[in-house]
Amino acid sequence: MTDVALVTGAAGALGAEVARTLRARGCKLALIDAAPAKDRLEKLAASVGDACVVAGDATAEATWAEAMPRIERDLGEAPSRAALIAGAWRGGKPLHEETTDEVWRTMMTANLETVHRALRAVLPPMVARRRGSVVVVGSRASAHPASSAFAAAYAASKAAVVALSQAVAAEVLGDGVRVNAVLPSTMDTPANRAAMPKADPSAWVSLASVAGVIAFLLGDDARDISGAALPVYGRA
Repeated sequence: MTDVALVTGAAGALGAEVARTLRARGCKLALIDAAPAKDRLEKLAASVGDACVVAGDATAEATWAEAMPRIERDLGEAPSRAALIAGAWRGGKPLHEETTDEVWRTMMTANLETVHRALRAVLPPMVARRRGSVVVVGSRASAHPASSAFAAAYAASKAAVVALSQAVAAEVLGDGVRVNAVLPSTMDTPANRAAMPKADPSAWVSLASVAGVIAFLLGDDARDISGAALPVYGRA
């Protein structure tokens, strides 16, 4: 049986790398990202084949209500693996200097609510079949919040993602479903290179490295791992 793997944030640098890695390991793909990313999603789908594209708001219940039946119809079954990559970073000033709730709400929505909604959608069919694996993306800031000074809302949102994943992992472990988290440090992406032109990207974590760890945790070789929050720090 060919597994169906769902990837949120699939149009981004890490999401696309995870999608390619999972496709190389034989999975059919459900690729999800926001509507403005539809062109990039479709290009990715065309490059990997055996993919279902969903362009919509991953925090909206309506998106998932439409997506899950379509994925099952197009790919033959509901996802048994899910990489929840969707997220964002905002920062640059201390919390006490913020004059609106915009950054806080953006971080909680982009990082925490995307995971919450995705878990609510993908877990029921996994639990029903007593088979499934989910990986969420936290951050080194989840374990070391002080490293995220001037981006406190980001640190809080990622810490909440990890706490959510570990609580849910305990809830579904007896149902044959595993939930784990990865905690990357700075990743070597085009956006990070543009934002930090004076930094040494050779110390950062490669996308291939993070994608490989995610694929491992999703796969059968990690059958005895659940509730983990795995550091992927590189030398950053």
